[in-house]
Amino acid sequence: MHSLPSRLPHAAVPASTPDGLASLHLTVQMLFDKPAGTRPVGPIAVQRLTAQDLARAPDGSAWRLGHSTLLFKLDSRFWLTDPVFSRRSSPVDWLGPLRFHAPPIALDELPPLAAVLLSHDHYDHLDEPTIRALAHRAEVFVAPLGVGELLVDWGVPASRVRELAWWEHIAVAGLRLTATPARHFSGRGLFDRNRRLWCSWVIESPQLRLFFGGDSGYFDGFREIGARLGPFDVSFLEAGAYDRRWPEVHMTPEQTVQAHRDLGARRLVPIHNGTFDLAFHRWDEPLERVSREAHARGVELLTPRFGARLDLVAPEPTEAWWRSPEAEAAARPAVANTSTAPAD
Repeated sequence: MHSLPSRLPHAAVPASTPDGLASLHLTVQMLFDKPAGTRPVGPIAVQRLTAQDLARAPDGSAWRLGHSTLLFKLDSRFWLTDPVFSRRSSPVDWLGPLRFHAPPIALDELPPLAAVLLSHDHYDHLDEPTIRALAHRAEVFVAPLGVGELLVDWGVPASRVRELAWWEHIAVAGLRLTATPARHFSGRGLFDRNRRLWCSWVIESPQLRLFFGGDSGYFDGFREIGARLGPFDVSFLEAGAYDRRWPEVHMTPEQTVQAHRDLGARRLVPIHNGTFDLAFHRWDEPLERVSREAHARGVELLTPRFGARLDLVAPEPTEAWWRSPEAEAAARPAVANTSTAPAD
């Protein structure tokens, strides 16, 4: 495995990210001082997905399983990104952001995987219990520099781990996977900030060219990726967990649409939303804002329900599932029962 360069690539580290006491203060706010509406009041309905559904699905299919966890069927094989199946995005099971919904499919129902693609080491993208469960069920784990050591510690055979720096590529089971730049940061504790690299991914099959963004603030790297490796059939870009206090490491929904245009992609699927409460905005705000911006700028937006199959070649129109009766009921604040209140 590669060792992390002493000097990270140009533009890798944002000028300012919450660190030290500021990071600790934000963590306390995230845990105990959230405004109303950052979580739905009830579980989000998902479309149940079975192993039989996956087996019957044609090539060129994709499923959102939650947050940034995507399952692809490409070239007759299955590929998984940033798998997180745990109840919480946290180092412990008793504290931290709790899922809004169960995964559409259980871990033990997943088919054999050609590869697991990892964008970085944050808990909402790299989940230790999930990796341990998949350690011998994926042929290859492809990750940015430095992340491989964690995988090996968690039981993944070292022979199955591949680490890439930006712009490096690897061929896996007929696909070409290229690690591309992102503007973010790394670390799973107080003392490992930026010891591991982070990246986005370009996924090229014989029929499709896809972009998986991982996490990133908006930067000119999207234009460079588009110029060097685009155009793309579909971009999967974050739209969620943004805040004015960390503008360099997460995009606003409007910037998500601009990044999609910079990449030269045809269709946009917003991810990094609808599963965990990781910021201070309403849980459904990212999808509303990205929908509004995409419509205003003539961008073809796809918002599949969790567990629903997305045809990457000729997709059908998708629903605004967060506005469904179930989601709207979940988003409404509870109303006190006044039927027994005394009359004035």
